[in-house]
Amino acid sequence: MKKVLLSVAALLVASLSFGQAKWGIVAGPQFSSITSKNIIANSGKETSSLLTSVRAGVTVDIPLAEDFFIGTGLLYSGKGGKMKNSDIKTTLSYLQLPVNFMFKPEVGSGKLVLAVGPYFAYGISGKVKNTLLGDLNAFDDEALLYKMKRFDAGAGINIGYEIPAGLYFGLNADLGLVNVADKTDNSRSFKNTSFGVSVGYKFGGR
Repeated sequence: MKKVLLSVAALLVASLSFGQAKWGIVAGPQFSSITSKNIIANSGKETSSLLTSVRAGVTVDIPLAEDFFIGTGLLYSGKGGKMKNSDIKTTLSYLQLPVNFMFKPEVGSGKLVLAVGPYFAYGISGKVKNTLLGDLNAFDDEALLYKMKRFDAGAGINIGYEIPAGLYFGLNADLGLVNVADKTDNSRSFKNTSFGVSVGYKFGGR
C-alpha cells in the first residue's frame, strides 16, 4: 500500500510542474469477473458470472506533446464475480493507479480519447461468501483456498470522447495479468477482468 501511495504522490506532484495538466473526476458502473483455475485440485478452469460494482475517482492528464498525454490518478475499483458451478461469490475493492499512454486528437468539436497502459491496484477490502461458511475476509487466512493477495496489476484500455465544456464519456476495460491467489499449489490461480462505462468532468489544462 505504501508503494502505491508513494507512486501516486510522485505522479501527481510531477503533474504540478506542467501548467497545462488537466484534472478530473470520473465515475460509472463496472462489470467484473474472475477467471480461476484448480481452486480445488484438478477442478479445471472457470470464468465466473459478472458482478456489478462501481469505478470512480480522480484523474490527471499530464501533457507530453501535442495531443499526447500520460493519464493517471487514483480510482476506487470494485471487482469480483460469482462462480457458476457453486454458490461462492467474491466481492473485492481496490485502490487503483492507472498509467495510461493517451492520444487525444480533435474530432468534431471535442477530442477523441484513446488510452492504453498498465494499472497497479491494492486490495482494501474483500469478501468471499457461501452458504456453508458465511462471509469470509478474502485477504485473510480464514478464506482458506479462496484467499487472495492484495496486490494486483494488469493492462487497461480506455476509449472516450471529451467535449469542450469538460464533460467526458467513455468505455474502460481492465485485464488482470497477476495471479492473485495466495495459495498457488496445484497451479491454483485467480485473475480479475472488468469493463465499464464512465462519465466524468475534466477541468483546467488544454
